[in-house]
Amino acid sequence: MQALLKQAWWALLIGGIASVIFGVLAFMWPGLTLFVLAVFFAATVFVDGVVTIISAIRNRATASHWWLWLLLGLLGVVAGAIGLLSPSAAAGALLLLISAYAIAAGVLMIWAGFKLRAEIEREWLLWLVGALSVLFGLLLVAQPTAGLLGFVWAIATWAVVIGILKIMLAFKARRFSSRLTPPGATAA
Repeated sequence: MQALLKQAWWALLIGGIASVIFGVLAFMWPGLTLFVLAVFFAATVFVDGVVTIISAIRNRATASHWWLWLLLGLLGVVAGAIGLLSPSAAAGALLLLISAYAIAAGVLMIWAGFKLRAEIEREWLLWLVGALSVLFGLLLVAQPTAGLLGFVWAIATWAVVIGILKIMLAFKARRFSSRLTPPGATAA
């Protein structure tokens, strides 16, 4: 740990500065930030959908409700493809993509929890995750403008706060590492 503090304090500093810059830019240009987030969201949903489809197909012989996961994967691929094929539309429709995905995925998870009740333990986790997902999607639909702007501001605030804390930690680690001496060595 001593060697890490002596050698890597600057990595915390650079990461913290980058995080603060990102947060400030997100506050200055929420539209651009939203566009970039829309593209990343679409790519994430698409990849998640592909992986879920592959998993469902591979496990169809052993899983009785494999088609639920196949349906969830197809939903992700379609939503992700729409966002990737039209990034400008995805930026404007990010809220609708997220809310529709959250509601549909939540309903499927709740249903899967009921269907799998006899086969798995703690099925209430599927119900809880599903219910929270549906609630999140409905809240975004109910307050679209506040949802999008709040989403960008939350990310920007998080980036600034984390960046400042990393910068503070970097300077503390630098001071701490300058007081450390290797075992067996004498301080100069």
